[in-house]
Amino acid sequence: MIDTPSQPLPRSLIDCHVHLAALPEGNNGCMISSHMLKSPLFRFLLWKHKLSPSNPAAANHKYLHDLLRELRASRHVGKAVLLGMDGVYTNDGRLNQHATEFLISNDYVLKQVQDFPNDFLAGISINPQRIDAIEELHRCAEAGAVLVKVLPNAQQFDPSHSRYQQFYRALADLKLPLLSHVGYEFSLIGKDQSLGDPNRLRTALEEGATVIAAHACSYGLMVYEKFYPTLLEFVKHYPNFYADISALTLPNRLGMLLKLRQHPEIFDRLIFGTDYPLSVFHLPLWGFMDVPTIRQTMKTTNRFDQQYLVCQGLGLRFGSLDGIGDKFAVPTPSPPR
Repeated sequence: MIDTPSQPLPRSLIDCHVHLAALPEGNNGCMISSHMLKSPLFRFLLWKHKLSPSNPAAANHKYLHDLLRELRASRHVGKAVLLGMDGVYTNDGRLNQHATEFLISNDYVLKQVQDFPNDFLAGISINPQRIDAIEELHRCAEAGAVLVKVLPNAQQFDPSHSRYQQFYRALADLKLPLLSHVGYEFSLIGKDQSLGDPNRLRTALEEGATVIAAHACSYGLMVYEKFYPTLLEFVKHYPNFYADISALTLPNRLGMLLKLRQHPEIFDRLIFGTDYPLSVFHLPLWGFMDVPTIRQTMKTTNRFDQQYLVCQGLGLRFGSLDGIGDKFAVPTPSPPR
C-alpha cells in the first residue's frame, strides 16, 4: 500500500527531473553492471534508501513506494517525470552491453506511469545512436511519453553530430522536449566529459527541437561555471531553449544557482526539477536570509519542497514543464513573482 495525505494539498508544479532506479528483475529490461553496484555513490544510495541488491523485487518496490510517499506529501509538487536511462550503442546502432553501466528501460518507465497516472509522467530515454531511435521515439510518444532524457557523457554519443538531425526533427514534429545532462557526470561512468558541453546541443536547437539543459548548464566543478555565458546566449538566441534547476543546491553546482538569481530576465526559461533521489542542501541560504527563516526552511524534510523553498528563498523564480507544451495533465502556473 502507498500512503497518501488525509487531505489533498494544493500542489501545482511538475518536477521534470526525477530518476527512476531499478535493479534487473524478471523481464523489466533494466541492467546494472557489477562495477556500478560497487561504486561508492550507488552503495550510498542503497544504504540511504535501505535497499538490498540481493532482493531486487523488494528493492524496486521500496524505491517506488518511498518516491510516491514523498511526492504525495509535497506541498508544492503535484507530479514527477520519471526518467529512464538508455545504454551505450555501437557505431552500427546495437546495444553495447559491455559498455553499458546502467539501464532503465522505457517499458519499465511506461509501466510505472500506467500504474500511477495521477503521480507520474514518462521521461523516456533514447540514445539517438541506436538503430531504431526514431521508431522507438514514435512508439513511446504514442504510449504517452512527455520528454526524452539523454546523458551523452555516459551514453557515449556526441549530440552535435549531423547524423542525429533526423532524430531531432522527429522530436520537434512530436513536440517532445529533449532533456539533456550538462556538465560533468559523477553518478555514472563518464567516458568523455566534453560531451556534456551545452554547445553541442546547438544541432538539436537548430533543427527545431525544444531543448532543456539539465542543471541550468552548470559545469559541476564547484565555483567555476564554464558554461554560464552559453546559458545566457542560448536564452537570447533560441526561443526553444530552456534549463531546469535540478541539483543546483549541491555544493558543486552552487555557483550557477547564485549567478542565476542575478538574471530575472531569464526566469521564464527556468523549469522546476530536483534530481531526485539526490539530496537538497540549505547551504545556499546562509548569508542571504535571516537565521530564523533558514531554521524554518531546514525543518522541511521533503526534498521536493526543500528545492522549492531554497530556490524561492534566494529570489529565483521558475516555471513548470507544462508551461512549454500541451501534453500535460496538471495545470501549473509559474510561482508568483
